[in-house]
Amino acid sequence: MTLEFLKFRILAYCLSNSPSKIVSTPLWEPSESRVANCNLTRFGRSVGFEPPDYQSLHRWSVENRAEFWGHAWDFLNVIGDRDGEVLVDGEDFLSSRFFPDSTLNYAENMLRRRDDSTAILSLVESGQTRSLSFGELYSKSVQFAAELESRGVRRGDRVAGYMPNVPETVIAMLGTAALGAIWSSCSPDFGYQGAFDRFSQISPKLLISVDGYRYNGKEFRVEENALRLQKLIPSIEDTVLLHLLNDGSDDFDAVWARSETSWDFTQLPFSHPLFIMYSSGTTGKPKCIVHGAGGTLLQHMKEHQLHVNITHSSRIFFFTTCGWMMWNWLVSALASEATIILYDGSPFHPSPYLLTNLIESEDLTEFGAGAKFYSTLQKEKVRTLDSRNFDSLQTVLSTGSPLLPESFDYIYSNIKRDVQLASISGGTDLISCFELGIPWLPVYRGEIQGPGLGMDVDVFDEQANSIRGTKGELVCKKSFPSKPIGFWNDPNGEKYRSAYFEIYPNVWAHRDFAERVPDTQGLIIYGRSDALLNPGGVRIGTAEIYRQVESMKEVSEALCIGQSWDGDTRIVLFVVLVNGIKLDPELTSIIKQRIRTNASPKHVPAVVLQVTDIPRTRSGKIAEIAVRDVVHGRDIANTSALENPESLDQFRSREELM
Repeated sequence: MTLEFLKFRILAYCLSNSPSKIVSTPLWEPSESRVANCNLTRFGRSVGFEPPDYQSLHRWSVENRAEFWGHAWDFLNVIGDRDGEVLVDGEDFLSSRFFPDSTLNYAENMLRRRDDSTAILSLVESGQTRSLSFGELYSKSVQFAAELESRGVRRGDRVAGYMPNVPETVIAMLGTAALGAIWSSCSPDFGYQGAFDRFSQISPKLLISVDGYRYNGKEFRVEENALRLQKLIPSIEDTVLLHLLNDGSDDFDAVWARSETSWDFTQLPFSHPLFIMYSSGTTGKPKCIVHGAGGTLLQHMKEHQLHVNITHSSRIFFFTTCGWMMWNWLVSALASEATIILYDGSPFHPSPYLLTNLIESEDLTEFGAGAKFYSTLQKEKVRTLDSRNFDSLQTVLSTGSPLLPESFDYIYSNIKRDVQLASISGGTDLISCFELGIPWLPVYRGEIQGPGLGMDVDVFDEQANSIRGTKGELVCKKSFPSKPIGFWNDPNGEKYRSAYFEIYPNVWAHRDFAERVPDTQGLIIYGRSDALLNPGGVRIGTAEIYRQVESMKEVSEALCIGQSWDGDTRIVLFVVLVNGIKLDPELTSIIKQRIRTNASPKHVPAVVLQVTDIPRTRSGKIAEIAVRDVVHGRDIANTSALENPESLDQFRSREELM
């Protein structure tokens, strides 16, 4: 092949496969009737704002936080005793307190509806389907609370759930919350070490475990892991075991035999600990992030009702495990009297249509998954637009990593045209969202619609200047109810301050590299700022490169890092190719030219290497920092935090990087 012909091939490829630039033309706009009838419109009008002027409503909500959050409590019908001031020490992010004299019980709010309508529909990979009514969910949660109390669990004790995404996990969590104990969970696919690294830090009094689970057509038994956890964590006094794989009675049968039919919900302080969540833990032991009951409840109800438009007739699904904060977020939809749909198993076994088929068969109104799920559907050429009736579907949700512009195109051209695509961004740190869907506003390609009400989100440069149309650090300038109470075993708050407030005094730095779009006021996330590439002093987000290469038909997925090289940083790109394709000089040149043409010369990797797998955390995020450390010969402190730690071997001691 001549050099001239190769150049022609590269140019032709880039022209024919280049994604169009992000332009200010909506992919979707809400209808007048949809806007008129949504919860956000009722709320906006109750405080004097009309659609579609979301900017003014949002500005009011952050400039008048006490008034906004107080009105939100009433509008959302939070069950509790609201008393005293809404916000104290509001100008100090760390010491500010919301509703310091108010009390509530999270479980009571979740269990407010007690009729015969379906509260939980549960599906597992094997095909088994179960459902619980709101009345049954209340009764079983009461029974579980009584069982915990009989086993000595008291207010403030920790209960650890080593459980899959099944109804018993929801019941156990609600029973724990009803008592005022603290719930903490991870999914059984974490393995013994991953569970131990988390639970051993919080000294749980009780462990709730499953005997095993099914994934991708295989059975995985974890009862031995549970026995080891009880033996090696001295604080665990007892284990409640659920049989999902073995026939016969288990500890849950004794729970259901209890005679309790009602529960007197103890009213607890707004900031009473509810959940202990965990950071990904790829750079050391996971941080134990403590979230309060009131902040979690109020944020979730605000997001569900005002931003996702969830009502008592909603049927919401999100593909998640109990090791990701989206499980907690999904379950909280019970407070809005919605039906939640649980699924446990592989999202693609035995068919890539498995989960999208649920939209029609179960009349889903909201469907959510991680961004990787949608890119996989695209690679698998899943198309439902002409073959399925998705009339019930109102909103598609995506989070976990930036949703590529090509995934926006794919969803609207292959899943449903008239649907609100809500890419949302927040995380475990706040157990909620900074930026998410806005029912009044259009959806633009590659953009999150806007900031959540009450969330004073901005993008800063390195000198703490607010910037538009330029990439910078995603920040929140004022406190919010779901900020963490603190970190477990962090008595002086040093870890807490270091995690969020080291960059800008009294301003939360979220460590996301982002850009506010001037024309639309939307937001684009370019990846983690702590994984930024910095060749020649130019700050580049990894997502800027991924969106170029992952839209290529030859590339399944990619990961890039910055490698220290000759006193500077060079970009190294790793690609997983499809259908047995081998990376050769021609394809390498095409990849580089595509990045050069659609991003910039600074984005072009110095080295492109082929691997067969990309390491990911158990919530599905690619582990860029772990790969960066391996390439630089540094030890990985906690490989148990990874779903596939064996994949790191491909990045270690590569001759091309020496």
